Amino acid sequence: MENKNFYAVVMAGGKGERFWPQSRTNHPKQLLRLIGNLTLLEQTVERLKPLVPEENILIITNQDYVAPMQSLLKNLPEENIIGEPIGRDTAPCVALAAGIVRAKAGNDKAVMFLLPADHVIRNVEAMRSELKDCAELAGEKDSIITIGVNPASASTGYGYIKCGEQLPDGVHTNFFKSLGFKEKPNIETAKKFLADGNYKWNSGMFIWSIKTITEAFRQHAPHLELMAKRLGEAYANDDIEQALAEEYGKCDKISIDYAVMEKVKNVIVAECSFDWDDVGSWTALRNQIRHDKDDNVVRGLFEGIDSNNNIVVSDSRHLIAAIDVEDLIIVHTDDATLVCNAKSAQRIKELVHTLGVNAELSKFI
Repeated sequence: MENKNFYAVVMAGGKGERFWPQSRTNHPKQLLRLIGNLTLLEQTVERLKPLVPEENILIITNQDYVAPMQSLLKNLPEENIIGEPIGRDTAPCVALAAGIVRAKAGNDKAVMFLLPADHVIRNVEAMRSELKDCAELAGEKDSIITIGVNPASASTGYGYIKCGEQLPDGVHTNFFKSLGFKEKPNIETAKKFLADGNYKWNSGMFIWSIKTITEAFRQHAPHLELMAKRLGEAYANDDIEQALAEEYGKCDKISIDYAVMEKVKNVIVAECSFDWDDVGSWTALRNQIRHDKDDNVVRGLFEGIDSNNNIVVSDSRHLIAAIDVEDLIIVHTDDATLVCNAKSAQRIKELVHTLGVNAELSKFI
């Protein structure tokens, strides 16, 4: 099943602030064993291996995380784990990745999978089959393929894609014409999207040939085309660090959605045929860990009286006990404890920023 023309780029540069206090600046979410015995990053790489040769799997991360990721992913070539000097969102990351894939492949026909590092997917065979279908279509049609997930609820935590007519190209995978990307909506808009039936969640997974993404850069973000070219040449000449510092120092912070995806016309949506969960905050554990008799999700030691619907994370050495509480997130580490209403899980990132501007508390981030 392995295809030497396939390249996978895993975006793993985020700090995972919504998973504080376990996720820290020097030990981010993608290096945590939140679900199962492997980190989210290891799980992502393992899913790709039978489809993409190990030497074609690239990890784009923060430069501070390169060494621990090289230690974690010993089967990947060290040079395949690339550290950005500063975070500039996903568009510069894609330009960097496209330049390196072009340099490694030696041509622009290579097909690139762009994948986040924090998804949980259990039906791996279905995922690989769909990625293969998408890659073949992306090469044939010079189109950008994105995987859209059928919404299970009126979620305000995801962007959406509006789908048009179904295309005749799919055999195992259903493909639709894209009618545009929609930013994360408010709850009323999300309900309308769900009722409409033609909207899918934007999974953040993209498939394209290097030729196609380069042409998209040329038309809509020429500075990214130049950046990709410069960084690809630097990678080929083993001079990537200096080029990264120069290029990232002068580029704007912008997502690939804003820079390209909302402007291009040749986008096709592949209907997600496998289970998918975006592990974006502590509440995601409700979908992945078996509940106890009181609907509590527990990792570690916990005992409760009349306490239900809580998410509790500790370890085997520290007991968390609760009485008459519900819908809380309680997370204990050696040096910090979080207590949060589950409905406010997204505000944990806000709390981390507040800690960061307090000289006395910044050491805890």
